[in-house]
Amino acid sequence: MDLKNYITDVPDFPKEGIVFKDISPLLVNARATNYAVELLAKGLYDIKATKVIGIESRGFLFGSLLAQKLGLGFVPVRKPGKLPGKILSESYDLEYGTDSLEIKAESIAEGDLVIVHDDVLATGGTAAAACRLVEHCGGKVVQCNFLMELDFLNGRKKLSSYSLHSLLHY
Repeated sequence: MDLKNYITDVPDFPKEGIVFKDISPLLVNARATNYAVELLAKGLYDIKATKVIGIESRGFLFGSLLAQKLGLGFVPVRKPGKLPGKILSESYDLEYGTDSLEIKAESIAEGDLVIVHDDVLATGGTAAAACRLVEHCGGKVVQCNFLMELDFLNGRKKLSSYSLHSLLHY
């Protein structure tokens, strides 16, 4: 099954000059979604991870499925103001501006081995910020995991100190 057949390009979204990769066609096809989760999980059973982080918002979709497949806890990393309690925050640059991410401080324990998942690796800023949040909590990132990678944006450079896996490359 070629998963690229289930991802469509939306030009000029969210702003002019950006080509958004829409995963909606993948999500509405249960067989394709299951296949993607199987591929994302392949090779992760032996790394002894304890948690999977999903980055808001599309990283929640496959991140939670991946955590369930691996039998691990799932931790959402959110945009500011969406989590109650004690939170940690990290700012980052992305291909069309700046933003920040937050995590509940108690959701990653000292020594947790964490898989960081997002739908797309673009410039690497978002994933790098999520990795820093894991480390601030005392966890260790054992892999950065992506449904797709936009190779031309060189996001892999910002994550060079981490093991990295992307299913699809554009």
